[in-house]
Amino acid sequence: MVKRNTWQREAVREALTSTEGFISAQGLHLTLHESGSPIGLATVYRALADLAAEGDADSLQSPEGESLYRACTMGHHHHLICRNCGLTVEISADPVEEWARAAAAEHGFTQAQHVVDVFGLCAECSARV
Repeated sequence: MVKRNTWQREAVREALTSTEGFISAQGLHLTLHESGSPIGLATVYRALADLAAEGDADSLQSPEGESLYRACTMGHHHHLICRNCGLTVEISADPVEEWARAAAAEHGFTQAQHVVDVFGLCAECSARV
């Protein structure tokens, strides 16, 4: 089913694209409201979920379990994410891809998908500790 491209959805897409790093639905909703948008929080949640499902946004869970979103910039990839400042670096991880395929095949799984996000401290935050 193809979703309609409403003004609300475009507003969420534009706000997400202009945001550095990952942001929660609540954070994006606040940003939209501060810019004068009347868009509702439930609409922001739906639009973000749709964008993530269509591959137009990355979605991950923070260590605290909160869903975070970011405009997607490339195909399948993984992230290094700073737990302190939120700096996010997209990385390719060929060994992870090979391991995932092999582990799935070993157990008779096909069409396996995976998500790998590595949380740590970036160099700048590590230097402050």
